[in-house]
Amino acid sequence: MKIAVLSGKGGTGKTFVSVNLSFAAGNSNYVDCDVEEPNGRLFFKPELISREKVCVKIPKINNDLCRRCRICVDFCKFNALAYIKDKVLVFEEICHSCGGCMLLCPEKAISEKDKEIGEIQEGLFKDSNIYTGILNTGEETGVSIIKKLLKTIKDKPYTFIDCPPGSSCSVMESIKDADYCILVAEPTLFGVHNFDMVYNLVRVFDKPFGAVLNKCLEGENPAEEYCNDKNIKILCKIPFDHELGRLNSNAEIAAEKNEKYKSLFTSLLNTIKEEVE
Repeated sequence: MKIAVLSGKGGTGKTFVSVNLSFAAGNSNYVDCDVEEPNGRLFFKPELISREKVCVKIPKINNDLCRRCRICVDFCKFNALAYIKDKVLVFEEICHSCGGCMLLCPEKAISEKDKEIGEIQEGLFKDSNIYTGILNTGEETGVSIIKKLLKTIKDKPYTFIDCPPGSSCSVMESIKDADYCILVAEPTLFGVHNFDMVYNLVRVFDKPFGAVLNKCLEGENPAEEYCNDKNIKILCKIPFDHELGRLNSNAEIAAEKNEKYKSLFTSLLNTIKEEVE
């Protein structure tokens, strides 16, 4: 079963939920698709067993063959190609590696070359596999890393996908093969605004989903009101807890250190199993 954990913004508790669910499940895959800032490994501290560079294809211009027709320049909607001083220049940082310019070139003056954009790492934590995608600083998108990362995982009873925050292409790539989505929300008006983005995203993908409300206090809870209004199932409510904050700040797995949270995440996992079945 592949379970994707999403949130509309960073800091909501997406990694906290996915890390602790993976620990509670045991013998699972934890996949950190938040490739711009992967921090799940800080909690697991896995034994590194492999790492692999990830490359994308970018255009390479043969100026001896090029007749300056500018078809490639006109085609590129990302403005990664420009015609300057009788030459076609490639701006690698904004190229999306679609390959269209190479296909359209009438003189076959465009080939492709590899450009390294990051890497994927695999590690071991007890009987679980920890997969981490790392995007090089300054790169435009981590979609290629996420695609490769999700093709790398081993067959396990559970795979927990720690998605990037928001609702971008990277998030869409992370959830497209998920069996179930967990939407993590904070009990604030700002948190509800961002929660609404991922709520609409999973509906577009027609994924079964439920909500986890994090950092809950007594009294008014806009996220809970939003869920009730939209008829969204609340899978569990995690209280605002100073002890929990201390564990997180020390990069410790709450379900490993505290029986109360082990019970909470085991119960959450059982609830998800019932929802999927």
